[in-house]
Amino acid sequence: MKTALTSVGFLIFLFGFIALVLSLVGLKLSFLTWIDSGSRTMGLAIRLAMIFGGVSMMYVGKMRED
Repeated sequence: MKTALTSVGFLIFLFGFIALVLSLVGLKLSFLTWIDSGSRTMGLAIRLAMIFGGVSMMYVGKMRED
């Protein structure tokens, strides 16, 4: 279960980071175009939430159970 959480967290982080970098040069990932449907500020907030949420999921997935 923790391996799956770590893997999903990494994918969310990766897609969020790639989407953020591509948005800086004016490009978009085709399956993440819904992010900018509201406003650019909301799109930035969602991308940052994906990055920090993915890192958080990876951290929780790597923690030891005591």
